[in-house]
Amino acid sequence: MNVPLSNSMREATRLTREGRLTEASALLQRLLRGESEAAASAPDTAGLSAVGHPRILDMNPETGELLEPAPTREKAFAAGWRTAAGRTPPAMPEALRGLLDQAFPKGVPQGGQGPMAGQASQMAEPVPEGAEFVAGFVTDHGRRLGYKLYVPSTYQGRAVPLVVMLHGCTQSPDDFAAGTRMNALAEEHACLIAYPGQSQSANAQKCWNWFKPGDQQREQGEPALIAGITRQIMRSHAVDPRRVYIAGLSAGGAAAAIMAQAYPDLYAAVGVHSGLACGAARDIPSAFAAMRQGAAVPPQPGHPGPAAPRPRIVPTIVFHADQDRTVHPRNGDQVIAQSSASGVLRVKAVQNGQVPGGHAYRRTIYADTAGKPLLEQWLVHGGGHAWSGGSPAGTYTDARGPDASREMLRFFLEHPKDSSAG
Repeated sequence: MNVPLSNSMREATRLTREGRLTEASALLQRLLRGESEAAASAPDTAGLSAVGHPRILDMNPETGELLEPAPTREKAFAAGWRTAAGRTPPAMPEALRGLLDQAFPKGVPQGGQGPMAGQASQMAEPVPEGAEFVAGFVTDHGRRLGYKLYVPSTYQGRAVPLVVMLHGCTQSPDDFAAGTRMNALAEEHACLIAYPGQSQSANAQKCWNWFKPGDQQREQGEPALIAGITRQIMRSHAVDPRRVYIAGLSAGGAAAAIMAQAYPDLYAAVGVHSGLACGAARDIPSAFAAMRQGAAVPPQPGHPGPAAPRPRIVPTIVFHADQDRTVHPRNGDQVIAQSSASGVLRVKAVQNGQVPGGHAYRRTIYADTAGKPLLEQWLVHGGGHAWSGGSPAGTYTDARGPDASREMLRFFLEHPKDSSAG
């Protein structure tokens, strides 16, 4: 394979990982027609046939707008994802998947340009002597959700913190662990780290279904399963119930925001990286719209469902990059606004910093009337849709920092849950 074709395949891989399947398919189709690198990489203005039908998809993945159905419908993007019109967005075409697999076999680093190149080797990181990285699962109303649990060598059976980490689309627990380096931090701080793993049967791209009303409620859908994993680990290991936390990236960040709203009695604090507020969308079109420009109506505090505890301000740390082209940084502002809606907060400090050789950033701290810091918002200047400060051993990471994993864990440990909060 020559260098130009390799570069185009890397670009097709990047587009696929971002869910931009129309663009990825069009790029590969132009390459297969023998077009030059420059021509193949140019925007495709022939996305519709002569009769106005889209060639690949029946929904524009950039806008969320429904298009006229193609003559031959593709496989469903995810079972049960139906719009009011009864149409479903399709899965990655098998021809596209096969070409990508051929170009970049599993286990071979993909390289490419920038932090979003998807360069993970898919290999699980080595586990230190005395530590464990074990698999488990929970079931709820016939649904099953697997997870990986990291137990550090420093765990001695005394009550320790638990951090639940929700990966982004196309990722896996092993991938997310490698990219965030949270297991290494668990060794330093004697924490348990849980990584729930979304299944392709629930979502073809392994995204958490954060935009579906049935997955935004306490004791329903995915929130019930994630809470079930949390409680199962609390039963099987010595966990301090005042120091249970949850965080996530992208779709996982949106799911983490839902968990904080639905289970303020379970989670002491939450970290949302490149995610969206609870209730930012109610279906697929509004999800794409929110990703593109933020929720049309700023989300209010969540409605967690029956038998929910009284609302409280769940301490929240948000990371978002100002050049994120996948989830607009306005969504980070909306997460902060939603988190602060249950009380009176004010800006306590604004700090500007620079990672040596990396990104500049702005850190804003919000405190209650007594001066207690409760919210942190990190805006990374020049970054994209990637875990800030992450390792290239995982996908969707930007090693140029600042270190979101270390800052989130520091924030979490500073915010144990008040015993009166449930």
